[in-house]
Amino acid sequence: MQFKLIMAFVDADKTEKVMLAARESGATGATIINNAQGQGLHKIVGILGFEVLEPRAVVMILSESRRTEHILEAISVAGEMDESLSTGIAIQIDVDKALGLKEHISALEKEIPVK
Repeated sequence: MQFKLIMAFVDADKTEKVMLAARESGATGATIINNAQGQGLHKIVGILGFEVLEPRAVVMILSESRRTEHILEAISVAGEMDESLSTGIAIQIDVDKALGLKEHISALEKEIPVK
């Protein structure tokens, strides 16, 4: 079975919405890193002269490769990633090898049809 890693850098307040869309699209889980900070094209300076960094979450989903495109599109819509420069991005990376997935693969083969 081939896998891809989806990494989505999303506004922190959209994390639950993105995860719901991912699950509905065939994702079986994710690792979420909270309290990441993002910078856009231009520096944003607050009232006291300090740089304002947008709160972000990094959502990492290991997906069976046939499901990846569907999941990626769903999280892009849920995270409103094409709405403006500052709403986040999502990427996919080929995974050459993954360990510790025997039970996950069994569950995928039995429970979740490929869409």
